[in-house]
Amino acid sequence: MSPRKPVAAAGDEDPSAARHPLVAPSESIEDQIITVTLRPAGFEHYVGQQQVVENLKISIEAASRRGEPLDHILLHGPPGLGKTTLANIIAREMAATFHQVSGPTLERPGDLVGILTNLERGDVLFVDEIHRLSHVVEEFLYPAMEDFAIDFMVDRGAYAKTIKINLKHFTLIGATTRAGLLTAPLRERFGIVHHLDYYTPEDLQRIVRHSASVLGVTIGDDGAAEIAARARGTPRIANRLLRRVRDYAQVKAHGAIDRDVAAAALQLEGIDLLGLDALDRAFLRALVVQYGGGPVGIGALAASVNEEEDTLTDVVEPFLIQIGFLQRTAGGRRATSKAKAHLGLSASEQPRLL
Repeated sequence: MSPRKPVAAAGDEDPSAARHPLVAPSESIEDQIITVTLRPAGFEHYVGQQQVVENLKISIEAASRRGEPLDHILLHGPPGLGKTTLANIIAREMAATFHQVSGPTLERPGDLVGILTNLERGDVLFVDEIHRLSHVVEEFLYPAMEDFAIDFMVDRGAYAKTIKINLKHFTLIGATTRAGLLTAPLRERFGIVHHLDYYTPEDLQRIVRHSASVLGVTIGDDGAAEIAARARGTPRIANRLLRRVRDYAQVKAHGAIDRDVAAAALQLEGIDLLGLDALDRAFLRALVVQYGGGPVGIGALAASVNEEEDTLTDVVEPFLIQIGFLQRTAGGRRATSKAKAHLGLSASEQPRLL
Protein backbone atom coordinates (compact mmCIF):
# COMPACT_ATOMS: atom_id res chain seq x y z
CA MET A 1 0.00 0.00 0.00
CA SER A 2 1.48 3.36 -0.97
CA PRO A 3 2.09 5.81 1.87
CA ARG A 4 -0.63 8.34 2.34
CA LYS A 5 -1.28 10.62 5.27
CA PRO A 6 1.33 10.57 8.05
CA VAL A 7 0.12 9.14 11.32
CA ALA A 8 -0.11 11.53 14.24
CA ALA A 9 2.78 10.89 16.61
CA ALA A 10 1.95 10.13 20.23
CA GLY A 11 1.72 13.40 22.10
CA ASP A 12 1.41 15.50 18.90
CA GLU A 13 -1.77 17.43 18.27
CA ASP A 14 -4.04 15.09 16.36
CA PRO A 15 -5.68 16.88 13.43
CA SER A 16 -8.68 14.56 13.80
CA ALA A 17 -9.31 15.99 17.26
CA ALA A 18 -10.14 19.33 15.69
CA ARG A 19 -12.79 17.67 13.55
CA HIS A 20 -14.61 16.16 16.47
CA PRO A 21 -14.23 17.03 20.15
CA LEU A 22 -14.50 13.40 21.27
CA VAL A 23 -11.41 12.30 19.35
CA ALA A 24 -8.80 13.21 21.91
CA PRO A 25 -6.09 11.50 23.97
CA SER A 26 -7.42 9.98 27.18
CA GLU A 27 -4.08 10.04 28.99
CA SER A 28 -2.95 12.53 31.60
CA ILE A 29 -0.34 15.18 30.72
CA GLU A 30 2.40 13.16 32.44
CA ASP A 31 1.35 10.02 30.59
CA GLN A 32 1.44 11.86 27.26
CA ILE A 33 4.96 13.10 27.96
CA ILE A 34 6.13 9.61 28.87
CA THR A 35 4.36 8.24 25.80
CA VAL A 36 6.47 10.47 23.56
CA THR A 37 9.71 9.24 25.07
CA LEU A 38 9.13 5.62 26.01
CA ARG A 39 6.51 4.09 23.69
CA PRO A 40 8.08 2.18 20.79
CA ALA A 41 7.18 3.55 17.38
CA GLY A 42 7.52 0.27 15.48
CA PHE A 43 7.59 -3.48 15.84
CA GLU A 44 11.39 -3.47 15.73
CA HIS A 45 11.46 -1.80 19.15
CA TYR A 46 8.45 -3.60 20.63
CA VAL A 47 9.41 -6.10 23.34
CA GLY A 48 7.36 -9.17 24.27
CA GLN A 49 4.05 -10.62 23.03
CA GLN A 50 5.98 -12.46 20.30
CA GLN A 51 3.07 -14.54 19.02
CA VAL A 52 0.73 -11.54 18.87
CA VAL A 53 3.33 -9.41 17.09
CA GLU A 54 4.14 -12.13 14.57
CA ASN A 55 0.47 -12.64 13.71
CA LEU A 56 -0.09 -8.89 13.37
CA LYS A 57 2.92 -8.58 11.06
CA ILE A 58 1.47 -11.28 8.81
CA SER A 59 -1.96 -9.63 8.77
CA ILE A 60 -0.46 -6.21 7.97
CA GLU A 61 1.80 -7.58 5.23
CA ALA A 62 -1.07 -9.49 3.62
CA ALA A 63 -3.40 -6.48 3.71
CA SER A 64 -0.68 -4.24 2.27
CA ARG A 65 -0.01 -6.61 -0.61
CA ARG A 66 -3.71 -6.68 -1.47
CA GLY A 67 -4.00 -2.91 -1.11
CA GLU A 68 -6.76 -3.34 1.44
CA PRO A 69 -7.32 -1.95 4.93
CA LEU A 70 -6.91 -4.36 7.83
CA ASP A 71 -9.77 -6.32 9.32
CA HIS A 72 -11.14 -4.97 12.58
CA ILE A 73 -8.91 -5.91 15.52
CA LEU A 74 -9.74 -6.65 19.17
CA LEU A 75 -6.93 -6.48 21.73
CA HIS A 76 -7.79 -7.66 25.22
CA GLY A 77 -5.86 -8.28 28.41
CA PRO A 78 -4.96 -6.66 31.75
CA PRO A 79 -4.22 -2.91 31.79
CA GLY A 80 -0.75 -1.61 31.03
CA LEU A 81 0.36 -4.36 28.64
CA GLY A 82 0.61 -2.22 25.50
CA LYS A 83 -2.77 -2.32 23.75
CA THR A 84 -2.67 1.39 22.89
CA THR A 85 0.97 1.10 21.85
CA LEU A 86 0.16 -1.78 19.50
CA ALA A 87 -2.72 0.18 17.99
CA ASN A 88 -0.39 3.10 17.25
CA ILE A 89 2.19 0.77 15.72
CA ILE A 90 -0.43 -0.91 13.53
CA ALA A 91 -1.52 2.48 12.19
CA ARG A 92 2.09 3.43 11.46
CA GLU A 93 2.82 0.13 9.72
CA MET A 94 -0.27 0.64 7.54
CA ALA A 95 0.66 4.29 6.85
CA ALA A 96 -2.77 5.18 8.19
CA THR A 97 -4.10 8.10 10.21
CA PHE A 98 -4.72 7.20 13.84
CA HIS A 99 -7.85 8.37 15.66
CA GLN A 100 -8.43 7.62 19.33
CA VAL A 101 -11.57 7.76 21.45
CA SER A 102 -12.62 6.29 24.78
CA GLY A 103 -15.70 4.08 24.95
CA PRO A 104 -17.38 5.81 27.92
CA THR A 105 -17.34 9.18 26.12
CA LEU A 106 -19.59 7.88 23.34
CA GLU A 107 -22.98 8.26 24.98
CA ARG A 108 -25.23 8.77 21.92
CA PRO A 109 -25.13 7.59 18.30
CA GLY A 110 -24.70 11.20 17.23
CA ASP A 111 -21.36 11.26 19.05
CA LEU A 112 -20.14 8.56 16.68
CA VAL A 113 -21.51 9.95 13.42
CA GLY A 114 -19.06 12.85 13.23
CA ILE A 115 -16.13 10.53 13.84
CA LEU A 116 -17.12 7.82 11.37
CA THR A 117 -18.03 10.18 8.54
CA ASN A 118 -14.65 11.92 8.77
CA LEU A 119 -12.65 8.69 8.45
CA GLU A 120 -10.76 8.18 5.19
CA ARG A 121 -10.11 4.80 3.57
CA GLY A 122 -7.67 2.80 5.67
CA ASP A 123 -7.87 5.08 8.72
CA VAL A 124 -7.55 3.42 12.12
CA LEU A 125 -10.17 4.21 14.76
CA PHE A 126 -8.98 3.08 18.19
CA VAL A 127 -11.71 2.67 20.81
CA ASP A 128 -10.27 2.19 24.29
CA GLU A 129 -12.38 0.46 26.95
CA ILE A 130 -14.73 -0.67 24.21
CA HIS A 131 -16.67 -2.85 26.64
CA ARG A 132 -18.02 0.36 28.21
CA LEU A 133 -19.87 1.49 25.08
CA SER A 134 -23.53 2.17 25.72
CA HIS A 135 -25.94 -0.39 24.28
CA VAL A 136 -27.46 2.02 21.76
CA VAL A 137 -24.04 3.17 20.49
CA GLU A 138 -22.86 -0.43 20.20
CA GLU A 139 -25.83 -1.37 18.03
CA PHE A 140 -25.23 1.74 15.92
CA LEU A 141 -21.66 0.51 15.38
CA TYR A 142 -22.66 -2.91 13.99
CA PRO A 143 -23.52 -1.83 10.42
CA ALA A 144 -20.55 0.55 10.40
CA MET A 145 -18.18 -2.35 11.11
CA GLU A 146 -19.87 -4.90 8.86
CA ASP A 147 -21.33 -2.93 5.92
CA PHE A 148 -19.41 0.37 6.27
CA ALA A 149 -22.67 2.27 6.35
CA ILE A 150 -24.82 3.82 9.05
CA ASP A 151 -28.53 4.54 9.20
CA PHE A 152 -29.09 7.88 10.88
CA MET A 153 -32.56 8.88 12.06
CA VAL A 154 -33.60 12.50 11.56
CA ASP A 155 -36.69 14.25 12.89
CA ARG A 156 -39.30 12.52 15.03
CA GLY A 157 -42.84 11.23 14.89
CA ALA A 158 -44.64 11.50 11.57
CA TYR A 159 -41.69 13.37 10.04
CA ALA A 160 -39.08 10.83 11.06
CA LYS A 161 -36.97 9.37 8.29
CA THR A 162 -33.78 7.36 7.99
CA ILE A 163 -30.77 8.55 6.04
CA LYS A 164 -28.21 5.97 4.98
CA ILE A 165 -24.65 7.26 5.05
CA ASN A 166 -21.94 5.25 3.33
CA LEU A 167 -18.58 5.14 5.07
CA LYS A 168 -15.10 4.61 3.74
CA HIS A 169 -13.43 1.32 4.55
CA PHE A 170 -11.75 1.90 7.91
CA THR A 171 -10.17 -0.35 10.56
CA LEU A 172 -11.61 -0.40 14.06
CA ILE A 173 -9.22 -1.45 16.83
CA GLY A 174 -10.96 -2.13 20.11
CA ALA A 175 -9.12 -2.50 23.41
CA THR A 176 -10.61 -3.90 26.57
CA THR A 177 -9.48 -5.17 29.94
CA ARG A 178 -12.70 -7.16 30.35
CA ALA A 179 -13.39 -9.14 27.21
CA GLY A 180 -16.08 -11.11 29.02
CA LEU A 181 -18.27 -8.00 29.13
CA LEU A 182 -18.35 -7.69 25.33
CA THR A 183 -21.58 -8.83 23.76
CA ALA A 184 -21.38 -11.73 21.31
CA PRO A 185 -22.55 -9.64 18.29
CA LEU A 186 -19.80 -7.08 18.85
CA ARG A 187 -17.09 -9.64 19.51
CA GLU A 188 -17.98 -11.61 16.38
CA ARG A 189 -17.50 -8.56 14.16
CA PHE A 190 -13.77 -8.46 14.87
CA GLY A 191 -11.81 -10.43 12.30
CA ILE A 192 -8.57 -10.39 14.31
CA VAL A 193 -8.61 -11.10 18.05
CA HIS A 194 -5.49 -11.19 20.24
CA HIS A 195 -4.99 -11.62 23.97
CA LEU A 196 -2.07 -9.84 25.63
CA ASP A 197 -0.55 -11.68 28.59
CA TYR A 198 1.76 -10.58 31.39
CA TYR A 199 5.41 -10.06 30.47
CA THR A 200 8.30 -12.20 31.63
CA PRO A 201 10.94 -10.62 33.94
CA GLU A 202 13.47 -10.93 31.10
CA ASP A 203 11.31 -8.90 28.71
CA LEU A 204 10.59 -6.32 31.40
CA GLN A 205 14.31 -6.01 32.09
CA ARG A 206 14.89 -5.20 28.42
CA ILE A 207 12.11 -2.61 28.56
CA VAL A 208 13.58 -1.01 31.68
CA ARG A 209 17.06 -0.82 30.15
CA HIS A 210 15.68 0.73 26.95
CA SER A 211 13.54 3.23 28.86
CA ALA A 212 16.52 4.15 31.06
CA SER A 213 18.63 4.85 27.96
CA VAL A 214 15.88 7.04 26.50
CA LEU A 215 15.59 8.95 29.77
CA GLY A 216 19.36 9.28 30.07
CA VAL A 217 19.54 7.26 33.29
CA THR A 218 22.59 5.16 34.20
CA ILE A 219 21.37 1.73 35.28
CA GLY A 220 23.11 -1.60 35.82
CA ASP A 221 21.72 -4.97 34.83
CA ASP A 222 21.10 -5.80 38.49
CA GLY A 223 19.17 -2.55 38.99
CA ALA A 224 17.04 -3.21 35.90
CA ALA A 225 16.40 -6.78 37.11
CA GLU A 226 15.27 -5.51 40.52
CA ILE A 227 12.76 -3.11 38.95
CA ALA A 228 11.54 -5.74 36.48
CA ALA A 229 10.99 -8.29 39.26
CA ARG A 230 8.64 -5.91 41.07
CA ALA A 231 6.76 -4.64 38.01
CA ARG A 232 3.91 -7.19 38.19
CA GLY A 233 4.59 -8.35 34.65
CA THR A 234 3.40 -4.98 33.30
CA PRO A 235 5.49 -2.56 31.16
CA ARG A 236 3.49 0.48 32.30
CA ILE A 237 4.29 -0.32 35.93
CA ALA A 238 7.94 -1.01 35.06
CA ASN A 239 8.29 2.43 33.48
CA ARG A 240 6.48 4.09 36.38
CA LEU A 241 8.77 2.40 38.92
CA LEU A 242 11.81 3.36 36.85
CA ARG A 243 10.81 7.02 37.04
CA ARG A 244 10.41 6.83 40.81
CA VAL A 245 13.75 5.02 41.22
CA ARG A 246 15.35 7.63 38.97
CA ASP A 247 14.13 10.38 41.31
CA TYR A 248 15.52 8.53 44.33
CA ALA A 249 18.84 7.89 42.60
CA GLN A 250 19.29 11.53 41.64
CA VAL A 251 18.76 12.66 45.22
CA LYS A 252 20.34 9.80 47.17
CA ALA A 253 22.77 7.98 44.86
CA HIS A 254 24.33 10.47 42.43
CA GLY A 255 22.00 9.42 39.63
CA ALA A 256 23.19 5.82 39.11
CA ILE A 257 20.85 2.89 39.68
CA ASP A 258 22.06 -0.50 40.94
CA ARG A 259 20.25 -3.25 42.81
CA ASP A 260 20.68 -1.63 46.24
CA VAL A 261 19.47 1.77 45.03
CA ALA A 262 16.47 0.24 43.26
CA ALA A 263 15.58 -1.88 46.30
CA ALA A 264 15.81 1.08 48.66
CA ALA A 265 13.72 3.30 46.39
CA LEU A 266 11.01 0.68 45.91
CA GLN A 267 10.91 -0.09 49.61
CA LEU A 268 10.30 3.60 50.23
CA GLU A 269 7.48 3.45 47.66
CA GLY A 270 5.92 0.53 49.54
CA ILE A 271 6.54 -1.99 46.73
CA ASP A 272 7.54 -5.37 48.14
CA LEU A 273 9.68 -8.10 46.56
CA LEU A 274 6.75 -9.51 44.58
CA GLY A 275 5.59 -6.11 43.36
CA LEU A 276 2.61 -5.86 45.71
CA ASP A 277 1.72 -2.35 46.85
CA ALA A 278 -0.24 -1.07 49.83
CA LEU A 279 -3.63 -1.73 48.19
CA ASP A 280 -2.70 -5.31 47.28
CA ARG A 281 -1.59 -6.04 50.82
CA ALA A 282 -4.69 -4.37 52.30
CA PHE A 283 -6.85 -6.53 50.02
CA LEU A 284 -5.08 -9.72 51.10
CA ARG A 285 -5.08 -8.72 54.75
CA ALA A 286 -8.82 -8.07 54.71
CA LEU A 287 -9.45 -11.38 52.96
CA VAL A 288 -7.20 -13.42 55.24
CA VAL A 289 -7.60 -11.72 58.60
CA GLN A 290 -11.04 -10.17 58.52
CA TYR A 291 -12.83 -12.86 56.51
CA GLY A 292 -10.84 -15.93 57.52
CA GLY A 293 -9.40 -16.47 54.05
CA GLY A 294 -12.79 -16.51 52.35
CA PRO A 295 -14.82 -17.22 50.43
CA VAL A 296 -16.18 -13.69 50.47
CA GLY A 297 -17.88 -11.46 47.91
CA ILE A 298 -16.06 -8.66 46.12
CA GLY A 299 -18.53 -6.10 47.47
CA ALA A 300 -17.59 -6.89 51.07
CA LEU A 301 -13.88 -6.71 50.24
CA ALA A 302 -14.33 -3.37 48.46
CA ALA A 303 -16.08 -1.96 51.52
CA SER A 304 -13.34 -3.28 53.80
CA VAL A 305 -10.50 -1.61 51.90
CA ASN A 306 -12.56 1.47 50.93
CA GLU A 307 -11.99 0.97 47.22
CA GLU A 308 -14.17 0.62 44.11
CA GLU A 309 -15.11 -2.90 43.04
CA ASP A 310 -13.94 -2.25 39.47
CA THR A 311 -10.49 -1.24 40.73
CA LEU A 312 -10.15 -4.46 42.68
CA THR A 313 -11.47 -6.57 39.81
CA ASP A 314 -9.42 -4.95 37.03
CA VAL A 315 -6.22 -3.90 38.79
CA VAL A 316 -5.66 -5.90 41.97
CA GLU A 317 -7.13 -9.34 41.40
CA PRO A 318 -5.62 -10.35 38.00
CA PHE A 319 -2.05 -10.26 39.29
CA LEU A 320 -2.92 -11.93 42.60
CA ILE A 321 -4.55 -14.74 40.63
CA GLN A 322 -1.53 -14.91 38.31
CA ILE A 323 0.91 -15.45 41.20
CA GLY A 324 -1.36 -17.94 42.95
CA PHE A 325 -2.45 -15.77 45.89
CA LEU A 326 -6.16 -15.63 45.05
CA GLN A 327 -8.89 -17.93 43.80
CA ARG A 328 -12.23 -16.86 42.36
CA THR A 329 -14.84 -19.43 43.30
CA ALA A 330 -18.60 -19.65 42.96
CA GLY A 331 -18.87 -18.67 46.62
CA GLY A 332 -16.54 -15.66 46.34
CA ARG A 333 -12.85 -14.83 46.67
CA ARG A 334 -10.59 -17.21 48.57
CA ALA A 335 -6.98 -16.68 49.69
CA THR A 336 -4.45 -19.46 49.08
CA SER A 337 -1.82 -20.76 51.49
CA LYS A 338 0.80 -18.80 49.53
CA ALA A 339 -1.04 -15.55 50.31
CA LYS A 340 -1.19 -16.44 54.01
CA ALA A 341 2.53 -17.24 54.02
CA HIS A 342 3.30 -13.92 52.34
CA LEU A 343 1.45 -12.14 55.12
CA GLY A 344 3.37 -14.11 57.73
CA LEU A 345 0.65 -16.66 58.45
CA SER A 346 1.19 -20.39 58.11
CA ALA A 347 -1.17 -22.43 55.97
CA SER A 348 -2.62 -24.13 59.02
CA GLU A 349 -2.96 -21.01 61.14
CA GLN A 350 -6.52 -19.81 61.69
CA PRO A 351 -6.74 -16.04 61.11
CA ARG A 352 -8.26 -13.94 63.82
CA LEU A 353 -11.78 -12.87 62.89
CA LEU A 354 -12.61 -9.26 63.70
